[in-house]
Amino acid sequence: MQIAKIGVVGAGTMGQGIAEMLAAKGIDVLLLEAGPEQLEHAWRSIELSLLKQLEKWAITEAERRQTLSKIHKTLAIEQLASCDMVIETVTEDLDVKKAVFARLDAVCPDAILASNTSTLSLTELAGETSRPERVIGLHFTYPAGKSPLVEIVRGLKTSAETYDIVRRFVEQTIQKTGIMVYESPGFVTTRLICTLINEAMHALSEGVASAEDIDTAMRVGYEFRYGPFEMADRFGLDAVLAAMERMFREYGDLKYRPSFMLRQMVRAGHLGVKTGEGFFQYDEDGDRL
Repeated sequence: MQIAKIGVVGAGTMGQGIAEMLAAKGIDVLLLEAGPEQLEHAWRSIELSLLKQLEKWAITEAERRQTLSKIHKTLAIEQLASCDMVIETVTEDLDVKKAVFARLDAVCPDAILASNTSTLSLTELAGETSRPERVIGLHFTYPAGKSPLVEIVRGLKTSAETYDIVRRFVEQTIQKTGIMVYESPGFVTTRLICTLINEAMHALSEGVASAEDIDTAMRVGYEFRYGPFEMADRFGLDAVLAAMERMFREYGDLKYRPSFMLRQMVRAGHLGVKTGEGFFQYDEDGDRL
């Protein structure tokens, strides 16, 4: 099966990054959002991302135009019927995602249906469709355009054929490293990184070191791209809290219990880059101040 046209449902941060990355690889992308304002905001964000790359000489003007030409905006889910695969990137809420999968099952009878979920059950999402063997997880790590890793997640009924098609697509078409993961809360990357972030917050609250120094320790000492606090800010502290709460419920292990500091930050509305303030402050382009 040749995957040449992909629908991306949800044009938030991850949806934008995935759409831009796919388009840069020459794939036709239909980017779906619920409302015109959200869709236009997403389009402007993608344009800005490409302009910043152009300014840094990371891409040429011809490549910028070519990438934009491959992304097609839509507000109608029915237009996804012609897609070979659809990647869902809506909010990390089980009921919302289940509703999306039920609708996609009706609209896209021949497409592989993938979710970018980081913690939710692929088996439960697949249960909303008539072909659970064609449902799979594609968890792109942040930022989707730059990170070379994709977790390919198999639900209980995901077929070997679906997995093989998707793995070839990941490794040959978009040229990323794919790892096979069997369904488990948090999979590999979210389970490990959120636990690290949570432990960093415990260290901060205990006065072991400052947020800046803890981040420096992990960036310099272990070659992390971002330290745990800036990473949390870029993920969104509300997303980190939701992931920790879900893993705590599923596993029942105290090591997944969210830090009280994390709860405080979310209650204060300090969610990281998307609000301009988390453990650090950011400008409207998401750069550290």
